[in-house]
Amino acid sequence: MIKVLGTGSYLPEKILSNHDLAVTVDTSDEWIYKRTGIKERRIASVDEATSDLAVKAAEKAIKSSNLKARDIELIIVGTSTPDYTIPAAAPIIQKKLKCNNAFAFDVNSVCTSFTVAFLNAYSLISSGFYKNCLVIGADTYSRILNWKDRSTCVLFGDGAGAIVVAADKTKKGILSYFYSADGHGAEYIMIPVGGSKNPLANVDKYPKEDLFFKMDGKKVYEFTISKIPDTAEILIDKAKLKANDIDWVILHQANLRIIEAVSKRLKLSKDKFIVNIDKTGNTSSASIPIAIDEAVNKNLIKPNDLIMMIGFGGGLSWGGVIFEW
Repeated sequence: MIKVLGTGSYLPEKILSNHDLAVTVDTSDEWIYKRTGIKERRIASVDEATSDLAVKAAEKAIKSSNLKARDIELIIVGTSTPDYTIPAAAPIIQKKLKCNNAFAFDVNSVCTSFTVAFLNAYSLISSGFYKNCLVIGADTYSRILNWKDRSTCVLFGDGAGAIVVAADKTKKGILSYFYSADGHGAEYIMIPVGGSKNPLANVDKYPKEDLFFKMDGKKVYEFTISKIPDTAEILIDKAKLKANDIDWVILHQANLRIIEAVSKRLKLSKDKFIVNIDKTGNTSSASIPIAIDEAVNKNLIKPNDLIMMIGFGGGLSWGGVIFEW
């Protein structure tokens, strides 16, 4: 099975508060906070790309794992905002970290990316193909947002989180998992222009706003408020546990109301939920590993704790695991 050896996270220095946004967008601190639970978010500097954020988080994770860069055998990066369309972000990060012995690849399931990357890491380590893996979630959504669209630009922040996992026969590892997707909702979260369907070569043919991130907020909220509480119950049932057996719940930090809905459905105290959305906003792939690292640094997560981790986002995609820390 696997054990978490180390964690790390990084948030850019620049803080963009709701009050700051209200200066340039028709919104207010009250409007944003009431609907999302967000008070502020971090924005990458002009010279920071996704790989730069990822490297800073990964360096902390490797250091806390007591491994060296040369010891890392595999790097999996969850991101939907890589430095370039080609190549993937992972090899760039591998180079910067000097993890010269590691294979590296990306996973793009939008905000579900980190939980998918974690399942990949678990599978490849459990198979015996690799002994350890650096799993990273990193995104810079500030680069893909339409800052005139108040329905999206108020939601997201930039950041990165990382964990190092390794084979460990003394651990139970994953007790249950559940992942799913529904392409019928693919158009709810997307950037219409830039891929092979609507290539940049024909950019003059498209509305300018189609170059940026778009989301049907109502449809996405309806999807999450339905699927995520169900997913939490499925994971608990598959693990043959009761809700109170879970020590910590770490959900993708997209909306405080979704976290509260899961708490209510499971009849589980909100004290068992790791929540940082008020200070980070929605950091997409990075939200779960950032929350994990913060919880570790606060000495909340202890050895052998049972963690339920669920991601959800574009695709539509959703899923997660219950695993022993």
